[in-house]
Amino acid sequence: MRSIKVGDVMWNHIEPIRCGTPLTRVVKALLENHVTGLPVVDAQRQVLGFVSEQDCIHALLVSNYHCEGEPVVDDVMFNEPITISADMALVDVAQNLGHGKPKVYPVTDHGRLIGIVTRSAILAELARVGCGITLPKFARAE
Repeated sequence: MRSIKVGDVMWNHIEPIRCGTPLTRVVKALLENHVTGLPVVDAQRQVLGFVSEQDCIHALLVSNYHCEGEPVVDDVMFNEPITISADMALVDVAQNLGHGKPKVYPVTDHGRLIGIVTRSAILAELARVGCGITLPKFARAE
């Protein structure tokens, strides 16, 4: 199982969020991609932050209550995201998933975003390898 790497299950088809993106577009991206969070990048895909569903919920509640206009991702993103590399062992990431750790990890190469790995993708791969469970295509990383 140690031979399975993050790169084997990461998603590289999800477009990251760019700085300055209105929060309504962030929410749309989260919902359309069925993820709980996404990395925030600059024009060179360098990871600058991470935005989660919870960040968006809180910001939208506050902005709607105070009628402050539409917030942008820069206002709510977490500025010190945990990133991992594609060659990291999947089992090592799986062991770090509990206790409030991220549910989505940006996967980087020299700070540049190359994909994400989700808790669902890790669960699907561990079930497939350890239990021989065959899952529908939507539940597996593409």
